Amino acid sequence: MSAVADRYDELQKLGVEVISVSVDSVYVHKMWNDYELSKMVEGGVPFHMASDTAGNVGRVYGVYDEDLGVELRGRFIIDPDGVIQAMEVLTPPVGRRLDETIRQIQAFQHVRATKGAEATPASWQPGQPTLKPGPALVGKVWEVWKPQKK
Repeated sequence: MSAVADRYDELQKLGVEVISVSVDSVYVHKMWNDYELSKMVEGGVPFHMASDTAGNVGRVYGVYDEDLGVELRGRFIIDPDGVIQAMEVLTPPVGRRLDETIRQIQAFQHVRATKGAEATPASWQPGQPTLKPGPALVGKVWEVWKPQKK
């Protein structure tokens, strides 16, 4: 939450809206923001923290744990048409990498802007070459895309 809050302006510049959802009540959200998150990020969380006390949203997205009565930590990238383009669900002790989320958003936006005429290969960054899907590319990806080794 604090990592997303810290880079919320960057996400807003990409046209992204963030909504945090948990089974915690609005009162727990307020306490958590006021006494924890606001000490990690100046001003606290700038986006909506929605309360899903019954777990209904979590059930729809497949992240509600019926036995524990909690929602697993998930991240969903939903396009302007309401279609989930990416999702990631991790166990609570493992944090997410926001740089990769931002990279994926940029890649989805690029593909959408080209109406699918271009595809972004693994680890693609804005400004790097893309692939042009079609019969001419079949069997020749290796000629146009050279993954960078780290």
